Amino acid sequence: MPEFRQKLDRPRTDWKRIGIKCLKKWSLKFSHVSVEQMRTKFKTTVNDLEQQYIPEKIYTMNRKRKCKWITKATVNQIKERERAWKQYRQFPSGRNFENYKQIRNKVVSMIRSDEEEYNSRILMGFKGKPKRFYGHMRRLQTVKDNVSAVKRPSGELTTTDQQVADVLGNFFQSVFTKEDEVQDQSKVVHDDDTALRTANLNIDFSAEAVVNKLQRLQPDKSAGPDNLHPVLLRNCAAAVAEPLSIIFKKSFETGHVPLDWKTANIVPIYKKGSKTDPANYRPVSLTSVPCKIMESFIKEALLKHLNQFNMISQLQHGFIEGKSCLTNLLESLECWTKALDEGYGVDVLYLDYRKAFDSVPHKRLLQKLTLYGINGSTLIWIENFLTLRTTRVGVRGYFSGWFQVLSGVPQGSVLGPLLFLLFVNELPSWIVNSMRMFADDTKVWAYIRSTEDSQSLQKDLDSLTTWSNEWLLHFNPDKCKIMHIGHKFDTKYYMLDDSRKVELQSTSVEKDLGVFTTDNLKPSLQCQKSAAKARSVLGIVRRNFRKLNVNGFLLIYKSYIRPHLEYCVQAWSPYHQKDIQCLESVQRAATKLVPSLKKLSYEDRLIRLGLTTLYQRRIRGDLIETYKILTGKINVSSDNFFHLHTGSHNTRGHSLKLSVQRSRLDLRKNFFSLRVVRIWNSLPQDVVNSTSVTMFKRRLDKHCMEWI
Repeated sequence: MPEFRQKLDRPRTDWKRIGIKCLKKWSLKFSHVSVEQMRTKFKTTVNDLEQQYIPEKIYTMNRKRKCKWITKATVNQIKERERAWKQYRQFPSGRNFENYKQIRNKVVSMIRSDEEEYNSRILMGFKGKPKRFYGHMRRLQTVKDNVSAVKRPSGELTTTDQQVADVLGNFFQSVFTKEDEVQDQSKVVHDDDTALRTANLNIDFSAEAVVNKLQRLQPDKSAGPDNLHPVLLRNCAAAVAEPLSIIFKKSFETGHVPLDWKTANIVPIYKKGSKTDPANYRPVSLTSVPCKIMESFIKEALLKHLNQFNMISQLQHGFIEGKSCLTNLLESLECWTKALDEGYGVDVLYLDYRKAFDSVPHKRLLQKLTLYGINGSTLIWIENFLTLRTTRVGVRGYFSGWFQVLSGVPQGSVLGPLLFLLFVNELPSWIVNSMRMFADDTKVWAYIRSTEDSQSLQKDLDSLTTWSNEWLLHFNPDKCKIMHIGHKFDTKYYMLDDSRKVELQSTSVEKDLGVFTTDNLKPSLQCQKSAAKARSVLGIVRRNFRKLNVNGFLLIYKSYIRPHLEYCVQAWSPYHQKDIQCLESVQRAATKLVPSLKKLSYEDRLIRLGLTTLYQRRIRGDLIETYKILTGKINVSSDNFFHLHTGSHNTRGHSLKLSVQRSRLDLRKNFFSLRVVRIWNSLPQDVVNSTSVTMFKRRLDKHCMEWI
């Protein structure tokens, strides 16, 4: 039997009316009451208005309605087909069978027509709403990433959603870090200029600033345990901004965070590996939306302070403005390809923390914050924000019991990522070799000229292990690996002496920030994996969208298929013809999804669709990335990749002309920093002089690219 539930029908709500009622409710100002009482009054008032003015609708659980796009006329025709079939079975004759066949063919035609109209309608409704579009495409997948059954400690599989929630809740509790002693502060930083680090945070919690934050809320996000939905807060921003402003100011001044803001519903997100293993799920917290707004004010103030004194390591690329997975990969591969071209090998340590975000010890984290100048009201508020938190796991409407969070920074909060970055920020000062970080993903490498170089890398590994033991953020020895690139030295084994002495596993392939990296640094495997993933998505589209017009195809292809072929492609752009064709064949097949263009040649299909070849797009992407690096649009040093041409006698070219670097290997010649130089130098001055990335793209597209 289907389970019926009720929920608020927010799309059919008169938000203006609720806003007017909210303004009347705030006629009595908050005065001489605690933050907890303010929050209670605010929550009660808003929830009462929701129940009073937002209509409810009933929906069913555990029941999937197939073919909901079929119209009533088609349903009537289907019934007519069934009657004709019964007539034929009762009185078999040629006339009855022909009558059945005609009705059957008509039904098939009507169903296809209904499906095409439905697909066209929903695709047009997804414009500017990427989350709804991705959600629809996920529902079309035959293999789901949802939580199903997980193993209990006894080895038995769960049979109900309630059991799944309980097992995951128990597992997530087991990874918390218990700390007793606090680490010596002198080991955190290596200078005594603490006066320079003192933060004077002037945070603007005015009603106007709160309104700006509320109006930028995404309405398709979920509410936290307090049931204050972002749709209501956004549509009634002017009405709720004043009380929220008062609550934020009072909370910051007193250092008290309301209890509702310290509760969270955990959504388990599948990562990789066996779906029955609880360790393969990431706990993402759904927290209070008003709390997230206040966190964003504090985060902006902290970042302003940290950036003013350049406190965040330049080797960190995660959750940093102007940096990304692409910048991390480009800087790493720039070093590795250069080493191979110079005749050296490279050993790369891929390090993995054990439940990094959930095991950060609170006392040690707060201690580090003081050494970055974060003190006073800000430190007190963050301490209260982290302590006495409670959470529970939710799986399809069923919840585990509430349990206390003993360590970690909430995944899904606004402040959580920044707090984690500050906790691991001093890692580069513990090693002598090269390193790059992306949040908790860390890789350390050394040029291998002799066995002494591998010994140096082992010392770095020992230093990092010492750091992890002292600060209680332990590595996972089973997932830490070593990759030997471009050399055959008989290097000794690398040992990780964490809780036990473990020899690191050697690997020839590692998925680094979503890109498959091999020990020869060639992009062939990544091309194959990207093409395979794109083709699987192409199959989903082909099965569910039999007929696509040009607009519908472009929406699906640009949003859902092509990104798999171009993810961080500047770092692994193919240069062998077989790899180039491997990617191009996917676009070639995809353009045949439009029936009206199927008989045209590939080149004509691209013209009709307004597309270019993937090879041309990769060149365009290289130029855009080069422009960002040279003009400082992203937070990486241009000296890491390019050298400006210093010749004064050559009048050709533009003011940002690059010098050509020599290389020995094809691998190096075709890497980003070398392959883009000739094309970049051929650009006219007006393109290079663009003042924004958008202007550069527009002028670049307008420029006649004869070199393609």
